[in-house]
Amino acid sequence: MDGTETGWGRPAEPAPRWRALLDRARHGSRAAADEPPEDESQAPPASPQSPQYSQPLPTRRPYNPLSERPAYDGRSFDQGPPQQQPPPPAARPAEQQRPLPQRPVNPLDPRWKGRSQPAPAPAPPVPPPAVQPPPPAAPPATNGRRADPNSFFSPSRGRAEYPQGRAAAPVAPPHPAAPQQFAPQPVMPVRQPPPVQPPAPQPARQPLAPQPVSPGSTGARLEWRQTRPDDELERSVAVLRRKLGTPRVLAFANPKGGVHKTTATVLAAATIGSVRGRGVLAWDDNELRGTLGLRAGSARHARTIRHLLADLIQIESLHGEALLGELDGYLRHASDGSYDVLAGEENPRFAQRLDQATVRRVLDLLRRTHDVICVDTGNNVESVNWQTVMRQADQLVITTVPREDAAFTADWMLDVLDESGMGDLVSNAVTLISCPSPGPLPMLDDFARHFATRTRAVAIVPYDPSLEVGSSIEYADLKQETRTAWLKAASVMIEPFAE
Repeated sequence: MDGTETGWGRPAEPAPRWRALLDRARHGSRAAADEPPEDESQAPPASPQSPQYSQPLPTRRPYNPLSERPAYDGRSFDQGPPQQQPPPPAARPAEQQRPLPQRPVNPLDPRWKGRSQPAPAPAPPVPPPAVQPPPPAAPPATNGRRADPNSFFSPSRGRAEYPQGRAAAPVAPPHPAAPQQFAPQPVMPVRQPPPVQPPAPQPARQPLAPQPVSPGSTGARLEWRQTRPDDELERSVAVLRRKLGTPRVLAFANPKGGVHKTTATVLAAATIGSVRGRGVLAWDDNELRGTLGLRAGSARHARTIRHLLADLIQIESLHGEALLGELDGYLRHASDGSYDVLAGEENPRFAQRLDQATVRRVLDLLRRTHDVICVDTGNNVESVNWQTVMRQADQLVITTVPREDAAFTADWMLDVLDESGMGDLVSNAVTLISCPSPGPLPMLDDFARHFATRTRAVAIVPYDPSLEVGSSIEYADLKQETRTAWLKAASVMIEPFAE
């Protein structure tokens, strides 16, 4: 910039003029501030930095007589030495020439080096310490150390000469005429610990005689034991061994085929019979040629329900051992003798003879000789035979597998029973879910949660390879895990009737 015009198109003041104004603003020169500017048109407008706008700044700080450096006068370092020197102290008014208060002179202060200093007043002489007679000798210290009165680590010396929070007083040198003597410091006696007395011998305790505790007393202690798998197994066995009051009929039903109705009927009878020993029967009441007689029981004869109906009037007139002996000729038995089997007729035309009265007469006859009767029902919910078994049943067992079609058919069957006035049978039913294959089944948990809302209980039995081939069912060939699961499932079916 050439000093004639600013970058914004305004006339600018030359640099020397701006410098003079800045010096007057900093030093507060009133004489320079009263001078009119050479050119009023070029004078800058009033601003907080101009002399016309603000008060003059102080020129310097008060003079410090104790400092060799001059006081800072507010100027920048590029302005050179000050133009005016402050007046000497003698030229100041009388009210400002008061004597400054004097403070003690520090001889080590470098600012006073070479200056005249008043001589310090001589210190008063310190009298020599009085010699005191030596006190009686203190007993020696314990803990294996000798007490030294002149030792710095002596507890008495530290407490007497150097109290906490105070500095040690300076010790004056001894008088030259008298020999230097040290007064022994008293040593605090160490407190001796009291002697340890041996414990007094206590009389031997006499063993307390066992006191009888009654079960109802408040002093009886109750112990909680965590339930173990063995305890659950024992509980299931105990339920199956109880008396049932009257013979019970268990109906295994699902209109869908291939949902393990026959397998469930046989294994339920085998499980209950293995615990109770006798009095369990499995009846194949499928009107469309069931296979229960082929998969369970020995083939010592080929008699079926058709032969029993032909001699039903004669057999009904018998009682006691005679009835058992006569009926045994129409039944098949398991290999271990745990349960009996009443096989169904292979001819599908025979289903027409199983009307309501005939089914009731057969069930009444079987109740006279057996405690538990497991019935494998058919698939036609509209048949009189199927409806008669449902109305005569004490416990409904819904068999299904974790498949959507099987679950849908079972759900539909429950709705049919509800509409037929058998709501109590539905609410007391047990859902039995059989696993048809090994490994995890994605729909198993969903089925269990769904049927738990519609039936009393849900039992799950695992997959067993011995049941895969579809041949005769032998309870002894099952794995231990499968037998345990069936034992728990059977106890759930019998539990409402156990006394």
